[in-house]
This record gives sequence, C-alpha cells and structure tokens, in this order.
Amino acid sequence: MKFVDYAKIHVAAGKGGDGCLSFRREKFIEFGGPDGGDGGDGGSVYLRTDPRLNTLIDFRYKRHFKATNGQPGAGRDRIGKSGQDLVIAVPCGTVVHDEVTGEAIGELLEAGDELLVARGGRHGFGNAYFKSSTNRAPRRITKGTPGEARELRLELKLLADVGLVGLPNAGKSTLISRVSAARPKIADYPFTTLHPVLGVVSLGPERSFVIADIPGIIEGAAEGAGLGLTFLRHVDRTKLLLHVLDVSELDPARDPVQDFKTLGRELVKYDARLAKRERWLVMNKADVLPPEKRAELLRGMRRRLRWKGPVYLVSAATGEGCEALMQAVGARLAELQAETPAPNATQGGPDGH
Repeated sequence: MKFVDYAKIHVAAGKGGDGCLSFRREKFIEFGGPDGGDGGDGGSVYLRTDPRLNTLIDFRYKRHFKATNGQPGAGRDRIGKSGQDLVIAVPCGTVVHDEVTGEAIGELLEAGDELLVARGGRHGFGNAYFKSSTNRAPRRITKGTPGEARELRLELKLLADVGLVGLPNAGKSTLISRVSAARPKIADYPFTTLHPVLGVVSLGPERSFVIADIPGIIEGAAEGAGLGLTFLRHVDRTKLLLHVLDVSELDPARDPVQDFKTLGRELVKYDARLAKRERWLVMNKADVLPPEKRAELLRGMRRRLRWKGPVYLVSAATGEGCEALMQAVGARLAELQAETPAPNATQGGPDGH
C-alpha cells in the first residue's frame, strides 16, 4: 500500500436546533401558557484512532466531513433531537493542526484515542424557557448556534521506537530486512526507499520493538532538497537513532566522516532538539574490510568524530554484528521505557459546553 503521511480535510459540526414559539391551546383551557420546546444540540466531530489503518490515503478521496444538525424544538414542550456525532477513523500516530491558524490541536498515539476537533452548535431555547412570574406569555425564543468548522492538517508520524538514519546507499534497507520481517526495495541508487519502512524486531517472548528505515537524506534536506522534510518529520518520535555509515571504502570519493557531519547538520537544521536525541553510530559493510583494519577503523572513527557514544561495526549483508546490536538496542529501550511514562493523546480542541 502506498504510504501517505499528510492530508488536509474540512470538518464541520452540526448546527444547534432552534427553539420553538408555541402556546398550549386546548378546549376549556383558557390560559394554557407557553409550551415551545428547546432545540437539540448539533453533532460534534471527533477523530478516533483505528489500529487497522496505517496511512492517511483515504483522505485523498474524501476531504469533507459534516456532523448532523440538531432538530428544532416543537410545541407541547417537545425538545428537538440532538445531531449525531461524527467519528472519523485515523491511524495511530496522527498529529492534528488547524490549517488556518497553525494551532496544534492534539495528537492521537494509542488505539482508541479520541480527539474533539469541531464542537456542535448549542441548542436554541423555546419560549417555555422564558416563562416567569412576571412574563407568563413570552414570545421570545433563541436560535441554535452554528457548529464549528475547521480546515485540518493531518500528519502521520511513524510510531517507531528506533529510527535508522543515514545518507543514501548507507545500507539501512538491507539492515532492516536483516533484523526484521520488513522487505523494502533495495538497489544501488539514491532514494531506493521512497517511503518509511517499518519492521518489528523480535528478541524473544514479550521482547520486541519497532524500527523504521527513514529514507535517505542528502545535504539540504532541511531546506526541502531531495526527499527532505517529507521524511525528516518521522525521526521526531523515535527514542533512539541509529546513524548508519558506509565504511566499506569502495567509493574513494566518499568520506564517512563527512557523511556523518552532513546528516548531523540536516537533523539540527530541521529541529535543534534532534541534536540532543540519543544517537548510536553503526558502521556498516564491515564484510568488505580485512579483519586487521577493523580495530584501526573503530579507533580512527572515534578519534575523528570525537565520538563518545556506542559504536557498532556490522555487516547488514552477512548479518555479522546485527544480533548484538539489536540486543543492545532492546536493552536500552527497556531502560528508557522505565524512565519515561507512556504518552497519552493530547485532548485539544474547543472548550466544552
């Protein structure tokens, strides 16, 4: 299925029903009094996560959503029926913004999370509501108020625990296919991966995590070059980034140190907070290096990059070092999970009534 991570939709809540102007008129009852009922509230619009969905592609074909209006009141103190709420299904990981104001309305992370995005209009009052000891025959009513209408921007952020980042052809697709059941397209040209690929890494009973192959980033990605911002947003939620470098030395013009610095600059330009995200260095394609050069390479890369974090030398092609890397990642994620409470959906939107 095509991965769609961005959509714009229009939502409109229902209008509140008008109040009714009516008087009780029955034979032998001279002063029946007012009996106009109130209208019903308009239906509201909600977004609710559905774990069966994994893209926003449906919103490419249907963009307008409207809840039903409240019915007007009627005589004999009959209250109008309220409009039915409209619930729109979205995938987990959907972030919602008001397209006009840019306001962040909320985000939906877990299955069943719900977010109010447009509140239904208030009902109007019938003339029976205004009856008092000094006004026994009021002819006053109020009309229902309009429901809210909004232009929304929906953005789907992958709910991966670990993100693989690196320049094109660093071997990320091969690595994710090695450690999970994901089968991305792999070829020797830039931007083979045209959409993020999710894989589940299983380490044993009740020990698994989700890893995402973030498509290749080139210099200038933060300004929109290449696939740029389309996919940089997907590193936002990952707890840990694995920075994959090609250290095969097959391309003399390619310097892994410069590759590392290029990607680091793009992450910082996109969001300075990413500079503080925990990042591990994964040097890939070790299978083409002679054994005697590997220790020297590890020392040299640490020195040139002034790197003090974890470093792993792996071969995604042969699987060498991949199991140890995934076990270490799993252990680190367990530590982070213990430190950080599970996130909940932010309940934004209009004020209640």
